[in-house]
Amino acid sequence: MLNLLPATLRFLLGSILWLDFSQPPAVLPARTPLSFQLRHEHALTNDSRVIFSNVDPSFAADSFVMSTSNIQTHRPQSAKAFHSARLRSIRYDQSEQVLWDTANVLGPNVEERETLLTLAKMTSNAYTSSTASDWYTPEGWNKSIPFGWEPDADGIRGHIFVSDDNSTVVLSIKGTSAGWITGGGGPTVRKDKLNDNLLFSCCCARVGPSWSTVCDCHQGGSKCDQECLERSLMGENLYYSVGVNLYNNITYLYPHANIWLIGHSLGGSLASLIGVTFGAPVVAFEAPSEKLAATRLHLPSPPSTQHITHVFHTADPIPMGTCTGIYSSCGLAGYAMETSCHLGKVIRYDTVTQLGWSVDVRTHSIVQIIDRLLSEDWTQEGQEGRTVPEAKADGEDCVDCFNWEFGSFKGGS
Repeated sequence: MLNLLPATLRFLLGSILWLDFSQPPAVLPARTPLSFQLRHEHALTNDSRVIFSNVDPSFAADSFVMSTSNIQTHRPQSAKAFHSARLRSIRYDQSEQVLWDTANVLGPNVEERETLLTLAKMTSNAYTSSTASDWYTPEGWNKSIPFGWEPDADGIRGHIFVSDDNSTVVLSIKGTSAGWITGGGGPTVRKDKLNDNLLFSCCCARVGPSWSTVCDCHQGGSKCDQECLERSLMGENLYYSVGVNLYNNITYLYPHANIWLIGHSLGGSLASLIGVTFGAPVVAFEAPSEKLAATRLHLPSPPSTQHITHVFHTADPIPMGTCTGIYSSCGLAGYAMETSCHLGKVIRYDTVTQLGWSVDVRTHSIVQIIDRLLSEDWTQEGQEGRTVPEAKADGEDCVDCFNWEFGSFKGGS
């Protein structure tokens, strides 16, 4: 219902409905394993309504089990303060102090390969029906679960897994359905591509003179109107706004639960943007860099974003920010994936140097991550005793779109 209201009114209602973080979820001892089952499927209808489909427990014959660790996260003290700071930044380009609560919550143990593998399988299933042959299952999983979302629904979709004790919810978000990468496609391709080109391009997907841009902010040469760019991301039917609405719906369903977000590709970037908004733990696989999008969305910046973990490998040009230019694989398919700076920390698998992989956009598929990357412990000189590479933040010298000039050009000389 919130989707039907103007953005300003939705901000106001969001401040009323925002989950009260003054009493954070109880923190269990670190390394406590949690067992999850599929409880719901979520989707966006063609008229931008978030819908849910419940999954009968009798269909979920087995569980996804993973280890946990304590994670420090920062959450706005109130939605009112968060939205006030964001609106002030949008309208006046001025900063406003947001007071943050520091909380220790139970999150996934991202230093363990088996945990990442389990989360990757849960993420992969967001692309498919549980009756399909490519559904990843724990042993004993019953694959006759009905597919809840409408087959022709053309927006964001995924699954909601809940721990046996209802203490933790895992929200998975589907990434881009693109046949040129995954061999698939489907009804969400058009909206997925629009969101990709708005979020991850430098200027409205203006890669070359022959390109049709997704907004009218290009002002000739390498000039782009900043205010126009920011407005283009504010649409109520675009995925970030829908994702915030989805998260609020889940807090209504599970008001006392700790929520994790996971996703692959576009779904991973959306999970990160929602996670930085609400201070929720995030694991994103092969996600395009979203730091520039967070700035353009005027999301208030918390003291730290270390609750967000990106997992990708160096042979995938999309998260690496190298799938650029008219004649790149992305460019030839009409995608402007031009950013390279991530929020949070990055578990970067150097598959090019260590394993001899060739840089190829086809390695972007989540199936490649599951079957080739996470199937065995990672071994690397200097990181003995680890099963995955050490997580590190992108360097401070990471700059997106350095060859563009952004400013107020519309209507100017």
